[in-house]
Amino acid sequence: MTSDYAQLPGLSGVYLEDSFVLAISELPHTLSFKLEAVLTPEHPSYHDPLPGERYCYANAALVFDDVTEIEWIRRSTNRFVDASGEEDLGNIDRLVSDDGSYLVNGDWGEVRVRCGRTPRLDLTD
Repeated sequence: MTSDYAQLPGLSGVYLEDSFVLAISELPHTLSFKLEAVLTPEHPSYHDPLPGERYCYANAALVFDDVTEIEWIRRSTNRFVDASGEEDLGNIDRLVSDDGSYLVNGDWGEVRVRCGRTPRLDLTD
């Protein structure tokens, strides 16, 4: 059965579609996305947006542990520059789970991750 990331317990209170991917790290048994993550009011670390910002942002990592397979469907080296001159790889447009695997895509590419654990969001602030 396919389900959207919002239904995964480790990702409640985060809005990936407007979070910025800063880097992607692939290590043995781990895939992680370094993010400037958008936290929603449901997240315990949520605070009102800072002046001039639309959302509550937090430095975070979206982590897939206990990975048995990483299948890159497509990759992109595109970079985007925001108004303040900071560079990012775009957003995570979609993250869905399907029987032990996760399909993740965005401007940076598309990857299927097979792993034994539910992905989690680790705040790094």
